[in-house]
Amino acid sequence: MNFQESYNVELKREVVEDIRKEIIAFANSEGGTLYIGVNNDGSIYGVSNIDETMLQISNMVRDTIKPDITMFMRYDILEQDDKKIISVNIQRGTNRPYYYTKKGLRPEGVYVRQGTSSVPATDTAIRQMIKETDGDSYEEKRSLEQSLTFEATSKEFKQRELAFGLRQIQTLKIINADGIYTNLGLLLSEQCVHTIKIAVFEGSDQNVFKDRKEFTGSLVQQLNDVYNYIDLHNQTYSTFDKLLRIDSRDYPEVAVREALLNSVIHRDYALRASTLISIYKDRIEFVSAGGLLPGITLDDVMLGLSVCRNQNLANIFYRLQLIEAYGTGIKKIMNAYSNCADKPKIESTSHAFKIILPNKNVNTPTSNIDFIDKNEKIVFNIAKEKGFVTRADVECQLDVSSSTASRLLRSMKDKNALSLQGKGKNIKYVLNQSHGN
Repeated sequence: MNFQESYNVELKREVVEDIRKEIIAFANSEGGTLYIGVNNDGSIYGVSNIDETMLQISNMVRDTIKPDITMFMRYDILEQDDKKIISVNIQRGTNRPYYYTKKGLRPEGVYVRQGTSSVPATDTAIRQMIKETDGDSYEEKRSLEQSLTFEATSKEFKQRELAFGLRQIQTLKIINADGIYTNLGLLLSEQCVHTIKIAVFEGSDQNVFKDRKEFTGSLVQQLNDVYNYIDLHNQTYSTFDKLLRIDSRDYPEVAVREALLNSVIHRDYALRASTLISIYKDRIEFVSAGGLLPGITLDDVMLGLSVCRNQNLANIFYRLQLIEAYGTGIKKIMNAYSNCADKPKIESTSHAFKIILPNKNVNTPTSNIDFIDKNEKIVFNIAKEKGFVTRADVECQLDVSSSTASRLLRSMKDKNALSLQGKGKNIKYVLNQSHGN
């Protein structure tokens, strides 16, 4: 028998750590045979201790290569020139890509066959192998990043008195049957690569930025942080019925919550674009990557039909009591505006989904606000005469402390009587247009 290295044949004089690379490459490619006890030139060197050598290879494969590849390997003992050699036949695996455990699903850990050599696979080749073997479901595919932490998610489970141990992680499909983290695990980890970007604008267009921020980390952490950020910009408009104060927020909290959850649960994470939230004077827009699933129309969505793109993620949010039932989010949003002239709008394209929440108070007249506090009337007059008022003005005119002045100005801002301008030491308050008339 003549031995010569080729695309599917590799020769090794003895067992060295490098043979892991060859085994991985054969399993990721078209299969092949590794001969132990044969020199590179094809001459026979032989193996002195057959059983010990086969055990060494078996342990190396079991302990350092993932997923489990042992079922695709066969060992044979051959004899030639009165010397024994070991033939290790490796079939093409069905759970590719296989990789060196310490290196992970990266080019330095994944090898493929190229000519007579085993070379690192490209990122594109790794993703293609994952797609071919794991299917098209993003959340069930193996994560390219395997060094994951779950501090925020674990904390959320603990707050709801839910267990979050190994058994739960397996049940929730955060790891697969081979103990490998899935993309669902990546989404719930601090290493999540997807972000939410928020921009706040001065008016009803994008001409003037007031603020912008990008939120990272676990989707659970992003949900909490983003909601809190929006809540800070969700102002309260106050009116009075005699001595009874009636508060109305610009955006119903339930609508904000459901729109945010929708943009996180239903977006297409195979697309790397960030979820975008834009806060204008008259509306908030939530834009998430990924349009409606094939066969689903906007009319279906409005009727409550829910076909979830990320079923496993939705199940986790259901367990965390973040969602109550599938298909109710849009209905809750619309119900929150049942008594309003302006209704939420929903738009969809092939690759994006948008929810627009109108500001309930944007067209509410503010000139008839009753200043039941005489100090508010004084502040109002100062702003009307000067064109603006500062905290220092209030402290001086009313002879009050800094904290009292700030509280008074915030109260008038909440009533939509004043608007805040500037930052830091340059902060000032100006009358809203209807008050200036």
